[in-house]
Amino acid sequence: MSIKDTKKSEGSFIGLLPLIIFLVLYVSVGLISGSFDNIPLAIGISFACIIAFILPKKGDTETTFNDKVTIFCKGGGENTLILMVIIYLLAGAFYGVANSMHAVDSMVNFGLSILPGRMILPGLFLIACLVSFSMGTSMGTVSALIPIGIGIAAKIDVNVALVCGVVVGGAMFGDNLSFISDTTIAATRMEEVEMKDKFKANILMVLPAVILNVILLAFTPIKMNATEVAYEYSFVNIIPYILIIIFSLVGLNVLKVMLIGIVSGVVIGLIHGDFTLLGSLGVVHTGMTWMEDMALIAVLVGGLVALMQYLGGIDWLLHALTRKTKTRRGGELAIASLVSLLDIATTNNTISIIAAGPIARDISDDMGIDRRRAASILDLFSSAFNGLSPYAGQLLVAGAMAKISPVTIIPYVWYCLMMIVFGFVFIMIGWPNKAFFDKKKVA
Repeated sequence: MSIKDTKKSEGSFIGLLPLIIFLVLYVSVGLISGSFDNIPLAIGISFACIIAFILPKKGDTETTFNDKVTIFCKGGGENTLILMVIIYLLAGAFYGVANSMHAVDSMVNFGLSILPGRMILPGLFLIACLVSFSMGTSMGTVSALIPIGIGIAAKIDVNVALVCGVVVGGAMFGDNLSFISDTTIAATRMEEVEMKDKFKANILMVLPAVILNVILLAFTPIKMNATEVAYEYSFVNIIPYILIIIFSLVGLNVLKVMLIGIVSGVVIGLIHGDFTLLGSLGVVHTGMTWMEDMALIAVLVGGLVALMQYLGGIDWLLHALTRKTKTRRGGELAIASLVSLLDIATTNNTISIIAAGPIARDISDDMGIDRRRAASILDLFSSAFNGLSPYAGQLLVAGAMAKISPVTIIPYVWYCLMMIVFGFVFIMIGWPNKAFFDKKKVA
């Protein structure tokens, strides 16, 4: 089906009203009151859900309120979201255990002891890149490294929001590029291209952002005398983190990786007498409770997106962005805008890629855009905006662990901001293009 044939799915602007009302309400209250904490995200999203339940769908007189409840529940129970909830809970459990058996302290002190002063922040970013590329999930990376980042922030006297931004940026690097990332799998399958080809284009598009981010972090002022003292750490205590990195490198499922981290932490904690066997259960439970709010928000957002889809909001967005596309560059900008707005609306880069994929494929074929390039654009922009959304999982978890508003982290996610900038730069210059891929194949 060509993009010219999508008029039958024009949708309705009404379907976007719940999201628009939520964003206006959230931002307005935050700016007027002086703190975005004054309107909890769960309450704001719940209000948007109520609006979605009330709004009628044009021409539909048969769908009842009970039908809408079913639509909402199916959206909230979508496989990806439930997996995210489980990751939230396991991440909280791991954080609770790691903190109680002093793994966090040891990891922080170990990093401070081996990194030169100017390389502490760049080192944290590059470690986050490595871990996320290995694990294929930004959520697991954020959950594992934010506690370390918080400890480092306290030691070197820098803004904790900055450190959270460093970790989130590195986490989105792997979400965008990892061969086992859901977004990579979704982008390559939707555009019917090979992962290695998409990776070649993607790494060239984000490499300038990586280099510039490392340079900026290296020149970020820190309390240098904090790096000149001797830091005590126990190698045994950092074993849970080492296991997480090793098993991520070999491609083990993220759930298994988190479970291994939790179990190893409990065993070491028991040996060192940090807690009893019964006490460890309480530690695990306490860690899980720290993530309950995040899990609830994920379910509410899933239900809200399902209702918006029913009301025609997503289809309207697709139609509005593609109806005037006429050139290759315009087509690529449409693909980037489409997946970005869908990511903002759904807070899920995988879902946004799946939703935008078929339209992006049609735009590519009609406008002469190489599908490998289209897959790279889909993945790059969805990952970048996901790392900048205050109600997406990455910033929610980072904010919860650091006990700060997710909104305060956004200005410090420099890598994601630069991903967007360089993404547009490579769209404007039209490289890497089909000739680049074909030349690689011949070689």
